[in-house]
Amino acid sequence: MPKPAPQTHPPPPLVRFIEVEDVRLRVATQRGLDGGVPLLIFNGIGANLELLFPLMAAMAGTEIVVFDIPGTGGSDISWRPRYFSDYAHLSATLLDRLDYTGEVDVAGISWGGALAQQFAYQFPLRCRQLVLAATSPGTVMVPGYPPVLPAMIAEYSAQLIAPSIAGFCYQLGAGFGWTSLPWLHRLRQPTLILAGEDDPLVPVANAWILEQLIPQSRLHIVPGGGHLFMLNSPGSIAPLLRGFLGSPESIPLRR
Repeated sequence: MPKPAPQTHPPPPLVRFIEVEDVRLRVATQRGLDGGVPLLIFNGIGANLELLFPLMAAMAGTEIVVFDIPGTGGSDISWRPRYFSDYAHLSATLLDRLDYTGEVDVAGISWGGALAQQFAYQFPLRCRQLVLAATSPGTVMVPGYPPVLPAMIAEYSAQLIAPSIAGFCYQLGAGFGWTSLPWLHRLRQPTLILAGEDDPLVPVANAWILEQLIPQSRLHIVPGGGHLFMLNSPGSIAPLLRGFLGSPESIPLRR
């Protein structure tokens, strides 16, 4: 009998430190297939890049870039507070340092979804397609129920690297007064909006707002999904991302 083919596992992401705009960032990159468009992922507030490793593994073969926001994970604290526009510029400079000088696809989760919107608006020629998960248009949003947050964090305590107090406050401060509502209609990237059906922090109504205002957007509601569906269900989310990034029209519109 022929021997079964040995199982191969994708190599782990390459983690390194890169100096960008006078701050040392901890960056993880996953090697993809030649010719593929890289995917830049922005994590949630205070979240370190290890939390995204299961999703990255589920998307083996896709070139992926993630990094710890200054003051979170292993990245140094910035010497000054930054607005979302500053974080977007920092991200673009990081891509240059990594020799990603062409278009990238951009995905953002929760707080990172706001940063993804800002990046797409600020650098329209660098952002080919956009994925917004469990996020909102900012300060002007349908509110959720924040008291459930500690229980969500506890679920990932083994993988979570506590952010510095200053770094966490800087991330919170970036969102004060920020909203994308005035310019969402100007985004021209094909956009996939993912929302958890049972998200207590960012109710699905926020996804409907995004879908109505972003011209080339499609909304997919994750059945039974909470706020952390991107982390909880990488095996089911990865095919959605692959399908959309490979062919945006493959994801049906759902309301």
